[in-house]
Amino acid sequence: MKRHSYSSPVHDALRVGPSRITGRGLFAGCDIAARAKIGEFEGEVITIAEARRRAAARRVVAIVELDRQAIDARGMRSGFRWINHSCAPNAFMRRTKDRCEFYALRDIAKGEELTVDYGESHHEGRLRCRCGASKCRGWI
Repeated sequence: MKRHSYSSPVHDALRVGPSRITGRGLFAGCDIAARAKIGEFEGEVITIAEARRRAAARRVVAIVELDRQAIDARGMRSGFRWINHSCAPNAFMRRTKDRCEFYALRDIAKGEELTVDYGESHHEGRLRCRCGASKCRGWI
């Protein structure tokens, strides 16, 4: 299993808490400036086929697909496994070879839930979106 870890003042201030979107979410513990790196998604590097097999068997999914691999963060300490989807996100993922980095799209206030647009993913349009955005697409 390949794991990554990352630390910064912004990353270290993040907290997991109740989310209006779904169950739990990841929240800013301090103000975050637009374009600032928030942190990295860490976990087990697996194949896309294995990611889709695991996703189909779980109610809560903490998997990010990369080009030909995926990262499964279930069971990992990273709070990024709780980052929820929004059709109007305040952060974005930058995929690299074996990790996913998160950056602020705009200024994010302390206490605000961090969200990203999952885009095309292992959900394949079968998961109802609950983001509440005015231009919500309805499905992930």
